[in-house]
Amino acid sequence: MKKIIVCLVIMMLSTWSIGQIQTPVPSPAASVSTVVGLTDVKVNYSRPKAKGRKIFGAGKDFVVPYGEIWRTGANRGTIINFADDVKVEGIAVKKGEYLIFTVPNSSDWTIMLYSDISLGGNTDKYDTTKQAAKFSVKPERLTERVETFTINISDVADNHTSAKVQLAWENTSVKFTVAVEFEERVMKSIEVNTKVAPGNYISAANYYFDNGKDLKKALEWIDLGISTGNKEAFWNIHTKAKIQKALGDKKGAIATATQSLELAKKAPSDFGYIKLNEELISSLK
Repeated sequence: MKKIIVCLVIMMLSTWSIGQIQTPVPSPAASVSTVVGLTDVKVNYSRPKAKGRKIFGAGKDFVVPYGEIWRTGANRGTIINFADDVKVEGIAVKKGEYLIFTVPNSSDWTIMLYSDISLGGNTDKYDTTKQAAKFSVKPERLTERVETFTINISDVADNHTSAKVQLAWENTSVKFTVAVEFEERVMKSIEVNTKVAPGNYISAANYYFDNGKDLKKALEWIDLGISTGNKEAFWNIHTKAKIQKALGDKKGAIATATQSLELAKKAPSDFGYIKLNEELISSLK
C-alpha cells in the first residue's frame, strides 16, 4: 500500500510540474540598455502598475510613502549594470551591478546604489556599509500620467560623455546622470589601429574635428588618410577643407573645397557634396 501511495504522489507531482498554467505576472520584467560613449549601461527591473492607486505621497494611503526607502520597482528590485567605471551624479562608481534604492519626497529624492545585489528588494536589511553611492535629485511633475512604472536611459550628450537614467511613475519623474570616460581608450585605439590600417587616420581626424580637439593633429591625420587611401574620395577632401577653415586657413580651405567640388561633379553620385562644397566656399569669401 505504501508503495502505491508513493507512486501516486510522484505521479501527481510530475503532472503538476509538467502541466503548470502560464499567466501574465502582475509586475512584468523589463530591461533597458544603451551605450554611453563606449560603456554599456543596462537596467533590469520589474514594472508595477498603478491600478487606480495613489503612488507617491505623505502617509500610508500611498503605495510609496514619502520618506521611506523603496526598492524602486517590484519583486526583487531594480539592478543597474555598468560595463566600465563611471561617475553617477559626480560620484565615482566601479563597474559592476548595483541595486537602485530610493527615498522619495515632495521636493527631492534620495537615490542609493547598493553593491550587494543578493539583498534583492528586502529593504529591511539595508546595510549602509554596502552603499556605493548616495545623492539627491529633484523630481519633476509629468503632464501625462504613467500607468506602469518605467525606466528610461535618455538625454545622451552630444559628445557622448553622459546620459540620464529616468524613473517615471504616475505623475512623477526623476533623473540622474551617468558620466563616462573614454578618451584614453580612443587614443589607444587610434595609436594601434592606424598602424594596422592607415585608412583609420580618416576616422581619427573626424573624431578630433567633431569633438573640437587638436585641429593641427586632425589636419595631419586627414592628410595621411587621403595620401594612403582613395585620393579621389571627395568626402574626405571636404572634411580637410572644414578643418582648414576651423584653423583659419581660408585660402587653403577654398582650394581644398574646390578640389572636392570638381571631384564630386565627376562622380556618378555626389551624395550632396556639390552643394556642401559650394556652401563652404561661399562662406569663406
